[in-house]
This record gives sequence, C-alpha cells and structure tokens, in this order.
Amino acid sequence: MNIVNYFHDSNQSFPDSRLKLYVNFVWSPFVLDSMVQVFKKLKDVNDKPQVIVAGSAIWPIIQSNGSLNGIQDYIANLTQLIQPINDISSKSTVLWVLQEPVEESKLDNSLSMVTNNLIDLYNEAAMDVLSKSSAEMWWSSRLVSQGEMNDSPDGLHSSNASLRLRAQILLNLYCNDHMNFNDGTCCSSTEPYTSLQSYMLLFFIICILIGILMAVRYQQNRLSKNEPSYVVMVSLAKLGLIMIYFYICDRTNFFMKENKYYSDASFWLPVGYVFVLGLFFTEESRYTKVLHRDQTDEWKGWMQLIILIYNLTGASLKVSIANHVQILIAAYLFLTGYGHFYYLWHRSDSGLTRYFQILFRLNMLTVVLCMCMNRPYQFYFYIPLVSFWFTVLYLLLICPPRVTASSSEIRPAQYLYIILKILALFIFITILYMSEVFFDKIFLTRPWKALFVTTDDDIHEWWYRWKLNRFSVVYGVIFSFAIILAQRYNLIDDNNHSNLISPRLAVFSSFLAFIGLIASTVYNILCQNKTECYELLSYISVIPIVGYIILRNISGVLRTRFSSLFAWFGRISLELMVCQCHIWLAADTHGVLVLLPGYPVLNGLIVSFIFICICHELHEITIKLTPYAVPSDHKDLFRNLICFILLLIPLGANDGMF
Repeated sequence: MNIVNYFHDSNQSFPDSRLKLYVNFVWSPFVLDSMVQVFKKLKDVNDKPQVIVAGSAIWPIIQSNGSLNGIQDYIANLTQLIQPINDISSKSTVLWVLQEPVEESKLDNSLSMVTNNLIDLYNEAAMDVLSKSSAEMWWSSRLVSQGEMNDSPDGLHSSNASLRLRAQILLNLYCNDHMNFNDGTCCSSTEPYTSLQSYMLLFFIICILIGILMAVRYQQNRLSKNEPSYVVMVSLAKLGLIMIYFYICDRTNFFMKENKYYSDASFWLPVGYVFVLGLFFTEESRYTKVLHRDQTDEWKGWMQLIILIYNLTGASLKVSIANHVQILIAAYLFLTGYGHFYYLWHRSDSGLTRYFQILFRLNMLTVVLCMCMNRPYQFYFYIPLVSFWFTVLYLLLICPPRVTASSSEIRPAQYLYIILKILALFIFITILYMSEVFFDKIFLTRPWKALFVTTDDDIHEWWYRWKLNRFSVVYGVIFSFAIILAQRYNLIDDNNHSNLISPRLAVFSSFLAFIGLIASTVYNILCQNKTECYELLSYISVIPIVGYIILRNISGVLRTRFSSLFAWFGRISLELMVCQCHIWLAADTHGVLVLLPGYPVLNGLIVSFIFICICHELHEITIKLTPYAVPSDHKDLFRNLICFILLLIPLGANDGMF
C-alpha cells in the first residue's frame, strides 16, 4: 500500500511481515513535478497488488492565489498525472482523496480565504480531470470528515478519531480480499474468473445458441422432440442459462447480499408454517412396505426444508438446534445405506452401468458447479459424503461372495456372509477413526486427493464431516438387513394396510420409540458444548432415527399415508442441498441473496420461488442426460468413460491431481 501526501509532513514507512503488508507514505503535498515523478516510479512495481492513495493540499493554493485564480493551474497540473496513473499496473488501485471540508468558524484570520465553497470547486475540478484516468474518487474519506469535523482542533485538520477510521477503511480495502470472513456483506472485490470458467462460459453460450436454433426448427417443422440430439442440446442450453444465473448471483456484485440474523421467531415460525402446509397435502400411498418410496421422499423433504430454514436464519448459533440438524444429516446418510442395500439385495442390475448412473445423478450438478463457480468438490460436503459411502457400500456388496435375495433363499447360510461383511466394514471405519495418520495416507493419495481437500489443500473438513457421521450408513445397512429378515420370516406384516405387529407388542414398541425420541431431544437441548455433543453423535444418532421409523410405520394408517408436498421436495432434495449455496444463500453461504432490496419478506418469496423452480429444472435435466452420459450398452459406456478421463486429465493436472 502506498499513501501519497496524506497523514504526515515527512516520508514514513511501516512494514508488517505477518500481514505481508508494506505501507509507504510519500510527502508530496502539491500537484507538481515531484508528485508526477512519484507516480512514474510506482508504475515499475508490477509484481504485487498496490493500493495507491493520493491527494493534494488545496487550502494553501486558495490562500496564496485568491478565490478562483489557482484553479486553472491546478487543472493543468492534474492533467500531467493522467498518463502516469494510467501506466500503473492493472493489479493496483489508485484512490484520489477529495479535500475534506473545513469548519470556517474555527479558522484563524490567515485562513479566512479558505471556504467550503472554494474547496468544492477544486474537488469538482479534480473529479472532472481525473475521470479521464483510471483513478477512483475516495468519497468515504470526505464523508467521515464531515461527521467528525466538530472535533477538529483548529477547524482545518481532522480529529484523531477521523484519521483512525479512514486508516481502517484503507486497510479493509486491501485486506478484505485476502481474509476468510464469515460475513455476507463484507466489502470485497469480485472474485476474478479463471480460464476454466471462461471455457465453460464459451461452451454454454454455444450450447444455448444451438439449443435455441434446434427448438425453433423442431417447433416450426413439428418434429419429434424425443430425438437424442434435441434432448441433449436443449438440456445443455437450459443448464447453461442456469449456470449463468448462478454466476451472476454469487460471483458478481450485481445483486446485493445481506447477513443472517437469528432469532427464535425467525426460525420456528417458518418451520411451523411449513409443517402446517405439509399436512394439507396428505394423501393415500399406493405402497404399504416399511419405509416405502413415498415415505422416504416425504422424510427427505421435510428434513431438507428444515435445513434450508436453518441455513437461511443462521440458526447454527443455537447449539440445541444445530444438534438436531446434525441428527437430520445423519438420517439422510442412514437412508442412503438403507436404500442402496435394499435395492442391491432385491435387484440383479448391480453392474457398472448402475454404479455409474447413480454417481452421475449424484455428481453431475456438483461437478458443473465446481467448474463454473471455481469451488472445490468438498465445498458441497454432502455430495462427497453420499458418493463415498455409496461406493464403499457397492464394493462391499458386490465383492465375492455376492449375496442376493434369490441366492439366500436357496442357501440361508449366506446370511452369515452379510454379517461378516458388515462387521468388516465396522472394523475398517474404526481403524480409520482411531488412526488419523492412516486416514490421511488413504485420502491424501493421488489422484483422488483433489476430491477430499479444500482450496487450501486441507483435509480437515473431510475428516470432520466423515467422522461426524461415520456409522450412519452402516446403521442404515443393518436396519435394512433386519427389515429384510423380518419380512422373509413373517415377523412383520407390511403387505397390506394393517399394523406391523400384534397390538400389545405395537404399544410396547411405540412406548420405547417415544422414550428414545424424548431422551434424544432432551439431550440435544441440554448439551451446549458442540464438541462434546458431536463426539457422541455417531453413536447415539441411530436412536431417534429408529424411534421415528417405528412410530411412522407401526400403524397401518400412518404407514400408508404421506404428505405429497414433502415428498415432492424430497425428490429434489439433492438439488436443494447443493443449489442453496449460490442462489438462495450467497457469499459462499455466509449471507443471503437479495434480489429486491428493502422488502425482506417479498424478497424471500421471490428468491425462494426462483430457487425451487431452478432445483426442479436441474433435477429434470439430470434425469434426461443420465441415459446419454451413462448408456446401458457396455461399449458406449466404456467410450464415454474414456472421454471423461481424457477430459479430466488436463483439469486434474492443472489442479495438482497427478
């Protein structure tokens, strides 16, 4: 940072090695050849960004030249600065300080010629001349002086409080771009775009143009819109438009951002509204099985809505609420383990096609956002978690001996293989947890290291998220296996609308489940130390989850009814989880996006409506692109996989993956 002619009457320097900051004050009070020479020297410093603050003492000119006599000379001298300022590196910022007003009643007789009207004329001349240069006018310095001039000791010089505030503004201007602040409105410049972002923009612009031309042609000629080329190009065109909206919302200053302000009412009122609304959409399900599709979608939906409200209101400040939200995230992973195990047990299509289709559906949006928004994969923490656990579970179940529903009917002894596999998974997770060094050895190995580290090449975020819910997927697998056994040996009856078990056993089970939910709630409310609470989370999170499942399924009436509203949100919960980071929240989730300033309620409705519509559209785009990205034919699948790897190699090499 260079400060020309500001605080002192001699040259000053202030280095700070910890902040990597060097402040250099150059005493050059008048716009003469000496100031021009200073700017010419500054243009040679091109390797590091600079904040150059310049200004001139106007009151001596007024005092010596009378009212308007000195303005023409002042303009002529300022004109000499235009070229030197423009020659300074593009990495640097040049601020021109407008002359502060004086308090005329405190000035002595020798300064009687100095008036605020004349100062304004000189400031207007400076703004007019320097508008032809790259210099920016520093308005806030003048505004600070206007507010502090009552404390001026002589009516001419600013007070110490004013000087400290202006120095803080300068430091913020330089430092805010280099700080990890937890603030949605912190004054910082927009993030520079990368070459990859430029290529992605060009790619999507081409897709948008082709998509528009194809849509017009197919509409005019009334051609079938189910042709692969039409489906792919129109889907990519829609995806491109959405990604441009993402970028404008969270990588530019086109829209405002505001901070989160938590209050109990701001969190609990929306939660109450959502649940009351969800009850109005209660319908009869066509399924009767335990944790059937409609029920799991409903569960994911209301959990996702609570998490959205939690993130929007900044409720993480409330430890009791944060504890309950962590239980919801554990429930998501529990359902991941339950659903994939149940599917792979009953279905025979467990080949590579199925594996890559699931991975594509989970990661398509996230990978595109990583490239378009210049964020690491770990920024969208939930997607790496579910992708990792799905891969572990898939490898565990397909590795020999492969056990399925049909094979176990012939040889019931194969149940022992499943038990041994689950036990092996427990041991593997425990070893990883007990040895962080072993954990780092595995996940910091290239080339997959880039999937588990943040922008700072740090793996602690993945370690924290992984250990927090390390057993949740396994609990889901165990519960799924238990339900399969109970169904096979008729321990429960979920083939119709009747209760699962006998009335006496149902009452006893419901009582235990209710006690478990109450105990978990009380513990999460009373536990106020996040570290201690989260340490036990991986062990006790299964209690409220299983308790909820029992209460939700033991009665035939409750099991076969669901909220279609919550189920609809549950089907797009993946997109809601990912997209909230950029087009609902803002500033990397630290703030809230503002499309309509001054009207918080209306703004919330508009932002939420656009956010939900985009998530639904992205869900549809993913479904449409999946069969083309991951075709059923193994030759086509292998071809697409090779193309993806070839595309990934230069990207990975650029990010240090290899």
